[in-house]
Parts: sequence; structure tokens; C-alpha cells
Amino acid sequence: MEAAALSLLLLLNSVDSGSARVSLTVSPKRSQFFKYDSFSVSCEEEEQSEEEEQLSGWRVMKRTKDGEVRPCPAPCSITAAFPATDSGAYWCEAGPGRASSTVNVSVTAGSVVLESPVRPVTEGDNVTLVCVCRLSRCRGGVPADFYRDGLLVRNSSSGVTTVLGVSKADEGLYRCEVSGAGVSPESRLTVTAPPAGPAAPHPPPPLLSVSFLVRHLVVAAPYLLSTILLGLVYRSRAREQKSSTATGPSNDVIMEISP
Repeated sequence: MEAAALSLLLLLNSVDSGSARVSLTVSPKRSQFFKYDSFSVSCEEEEQSEEEEQLSGWRVMKRTKDGEVRPCPAPCSITAAFPATDSGAYWCEAGPGRASSTVNVSVTAGSVVLESPVRPVTEGDNVTLVCVCRLSRCRGGVPADFYRDGLLVRNSSSGVTTVLGVSKADEGLYRCEVSGAGVSPESRLTVTAPPAGPAAPHPPPPLLSVSFLVRHLVVAAPYLLSTILLGLVYRSRAREQKSSTATGPSNDVIMEISP
């Protein structure tokens, strides 16, 4: 199919960026366009810093389907896109070894495109996929089938579907199909782990339950009572021995003198 043959995969391949804080932005925010559509590509600073080089040092580069690499004159705006000249990989560059991530843009002569995130999404995010058909009968939305890695995963009566709480299992090449209108190019959905947060505090030690305390008291009670009774008996005998010693027979002679 012509649309499939002219499509390029949406890839976000990390390139060594050195100290770069620049990313590539596509407007409108999608990677698939119809023939004769307009779109623009620009470089944007991710963080503002006085120590970093000025944004003017960066330029948009693109590699077309035939492998030719050339700069896209600033501002990089395409007013009438063509599959052969405007489909390809786009990135920002400021010299050897200093480049942003790469975004692949597909321009199709077909009648269906898939609107999906251009950049990687974070695990747990909700991702909306929209199947767009430019035929007159498609106005207002038409039923569409969504595929991942060639397998049917969703049906939508409106051509719109949302993946709730995406995970690594949702990664892959997505495309959509409208019966009687055609199939969109494929776009890759990349899912990244959420940023690491502060370490979770250790949970407090579990409280002893009432049943646990009662059970152990019942088991320990006989031993405790035996110990107390033995102590009382020993104390009582010690007192008896002490009293007997104090009141024993005396060897003294008592003399009585008569008047």
C-alpha cells in the first residue's frame, strides 16, 4: 500500500547530547501528516541557564528517505508537505556530538493518519490516539480499528481511543485503519519509567493485637502464679524459722527469795 510504503516509523533515539538542553518540537504536535499539509519543526531549550550557549547556535537537521542529510533553513516551516522530500528524521544539532533526540515524521499520500504522542510518555499516563480520515464521508468521525505491532488491540466507533495508565507492555508500533478509506502509517509509542522520587519511609513496627496479648497471657499465667506462690511459701517458712529461734528454751536460773 502506498501509505505504508511512504511511511517512516516514529522513533525517539537518544543521541549523545553532551551538555545540550535542547529538544526538537513539531507543530502541530504529531508525527504523521497528509500530503500538502503544513507543519513546522523548531529547537527549544528545556532549561534556561546563563551558562548554556544561546539557542541561536542550534539548527534543525533532517535526513530524508533516500539518506540525504541537510539542514532545514530557519525557520523550518513546510507549507506543502511531500512524502519524498519532507518525510524523514529531524533533530537539532550544534556541532559534532551535540544533538537532540530524533523525531521521525511521515508524510503520506493516503487518506488516513494516526495522531499519537511525538515524544515518549511516562508510565501511568493516559494516552489518546486519534485516527484521522480526510475523505468527505469521514467528517464527524468514523469507526476505526487500532493495531499494535500488527495485532488488533482496539475498536472505536468514533476513531478515538485512550490507553489508560500506559505501561511498558503498551509500547510498540501503532497504526489505525478505517474501512474503505485506508490504513495510516505506523508510529512508535515509547513508554519511560517515572522519575525517581524520595525513598519511601520505613513503615512503623506493627502493633500487637489484643488477641495476641491475651493468648500469651493465658499461656504465661500458670507459670507466673506458681512463681508467686513459691515465693510466698518461702517467705512464710523463713518467718517461722526466725520466730522459733527467738522464743526457744532458756538456760537462765530464776531464784525466788522468801521474806
